[in-house]
Amino acid sequence: MNGKIIKDALILFLITVIAGLGLGAVYGITKVPIEKANYNIQQNAYRTVFPDAASFEDMDGFDSAKATEAAAAAGYADDTIENCVVAVDASGAELGYVISVTDPNSYGGDVTLSIGVTDDGTLNGYSITTINDTAGLGMKAKEDSFSSQFAGKQVESFEVTKTGATSDNQIDAISGATITSSAVTSAVNAGLAYYRTLAQ
Repeated sequence: MNGKIIKDALILFLITVIAGLGLGAVYGITKVPIEKANYNIQQNAYRTVFPDAASFEDMDGFDSAKATEAAAAAGYADDTIENCVVAVDASGAELGYVISVTDPNSYGGDVTLSIGVTDDGTLNGYSITTINDTAGLGMKAKEDSFSSQFAGKQVESFEVTKTGATSDNQIDAISGATITSSAVTSAVNAGLAYYRTLAQ
C-alpha cells in the first residue's frame, strides 16, 4: 500500500515537473515575439501622434511614479503616466513629447494611449494602444470621428459633453459610450497635466 502511494506521488511529481518545464519553454519561445509586437505597437502610436519626428528618445530622469503623482495633483488620481519620450526631427532638434497614459475607468477596463504634445503646448492628438471595449460603441474611441476632436488644440484640459461641443475644450461623447469617452478624455488630460510640469 505504502509502495503504491510513493509510486503515485512520484508520477504526480514527474508530471508536475514536465508540465512546468513545458510552460517555461513556451514562455521562452513567445517572450521575444510578444515584446517585439508590443514595441511595434508603441512605435506606431508614437509615429501617429508625431508623424514629423525622425526618432523618439527616452526622456532623461523619467520616473513613472513621480509623473503619476503630478497628474494626481492636477486632479487625475486614477490615471497612470506610463512613459514619456522626446520626439526629435532629422537634425536632432526637439519637437515635443509623447506621453503614454493608462486610465482604468473605460467601460471594458484599462485604456492606454499615447498623446503627442508639441513644444508650444499644442496637442497633436492621441493613439490608443490598449482598449477592450464593445465593438461599435467604446471601440469608436479609436476612430477619427472621435479622436480628431482633440487634434490641433491648445487647451489646459478637455471635458466631455452629450449636448454638442460649443468650445475648443469640449468633446462630443460617443453615443452610447460616455464612460469610455470620459476615460479617454481623462487620460488625455492627465498627459497634458504632466506635460505642463515639463514645460515649466
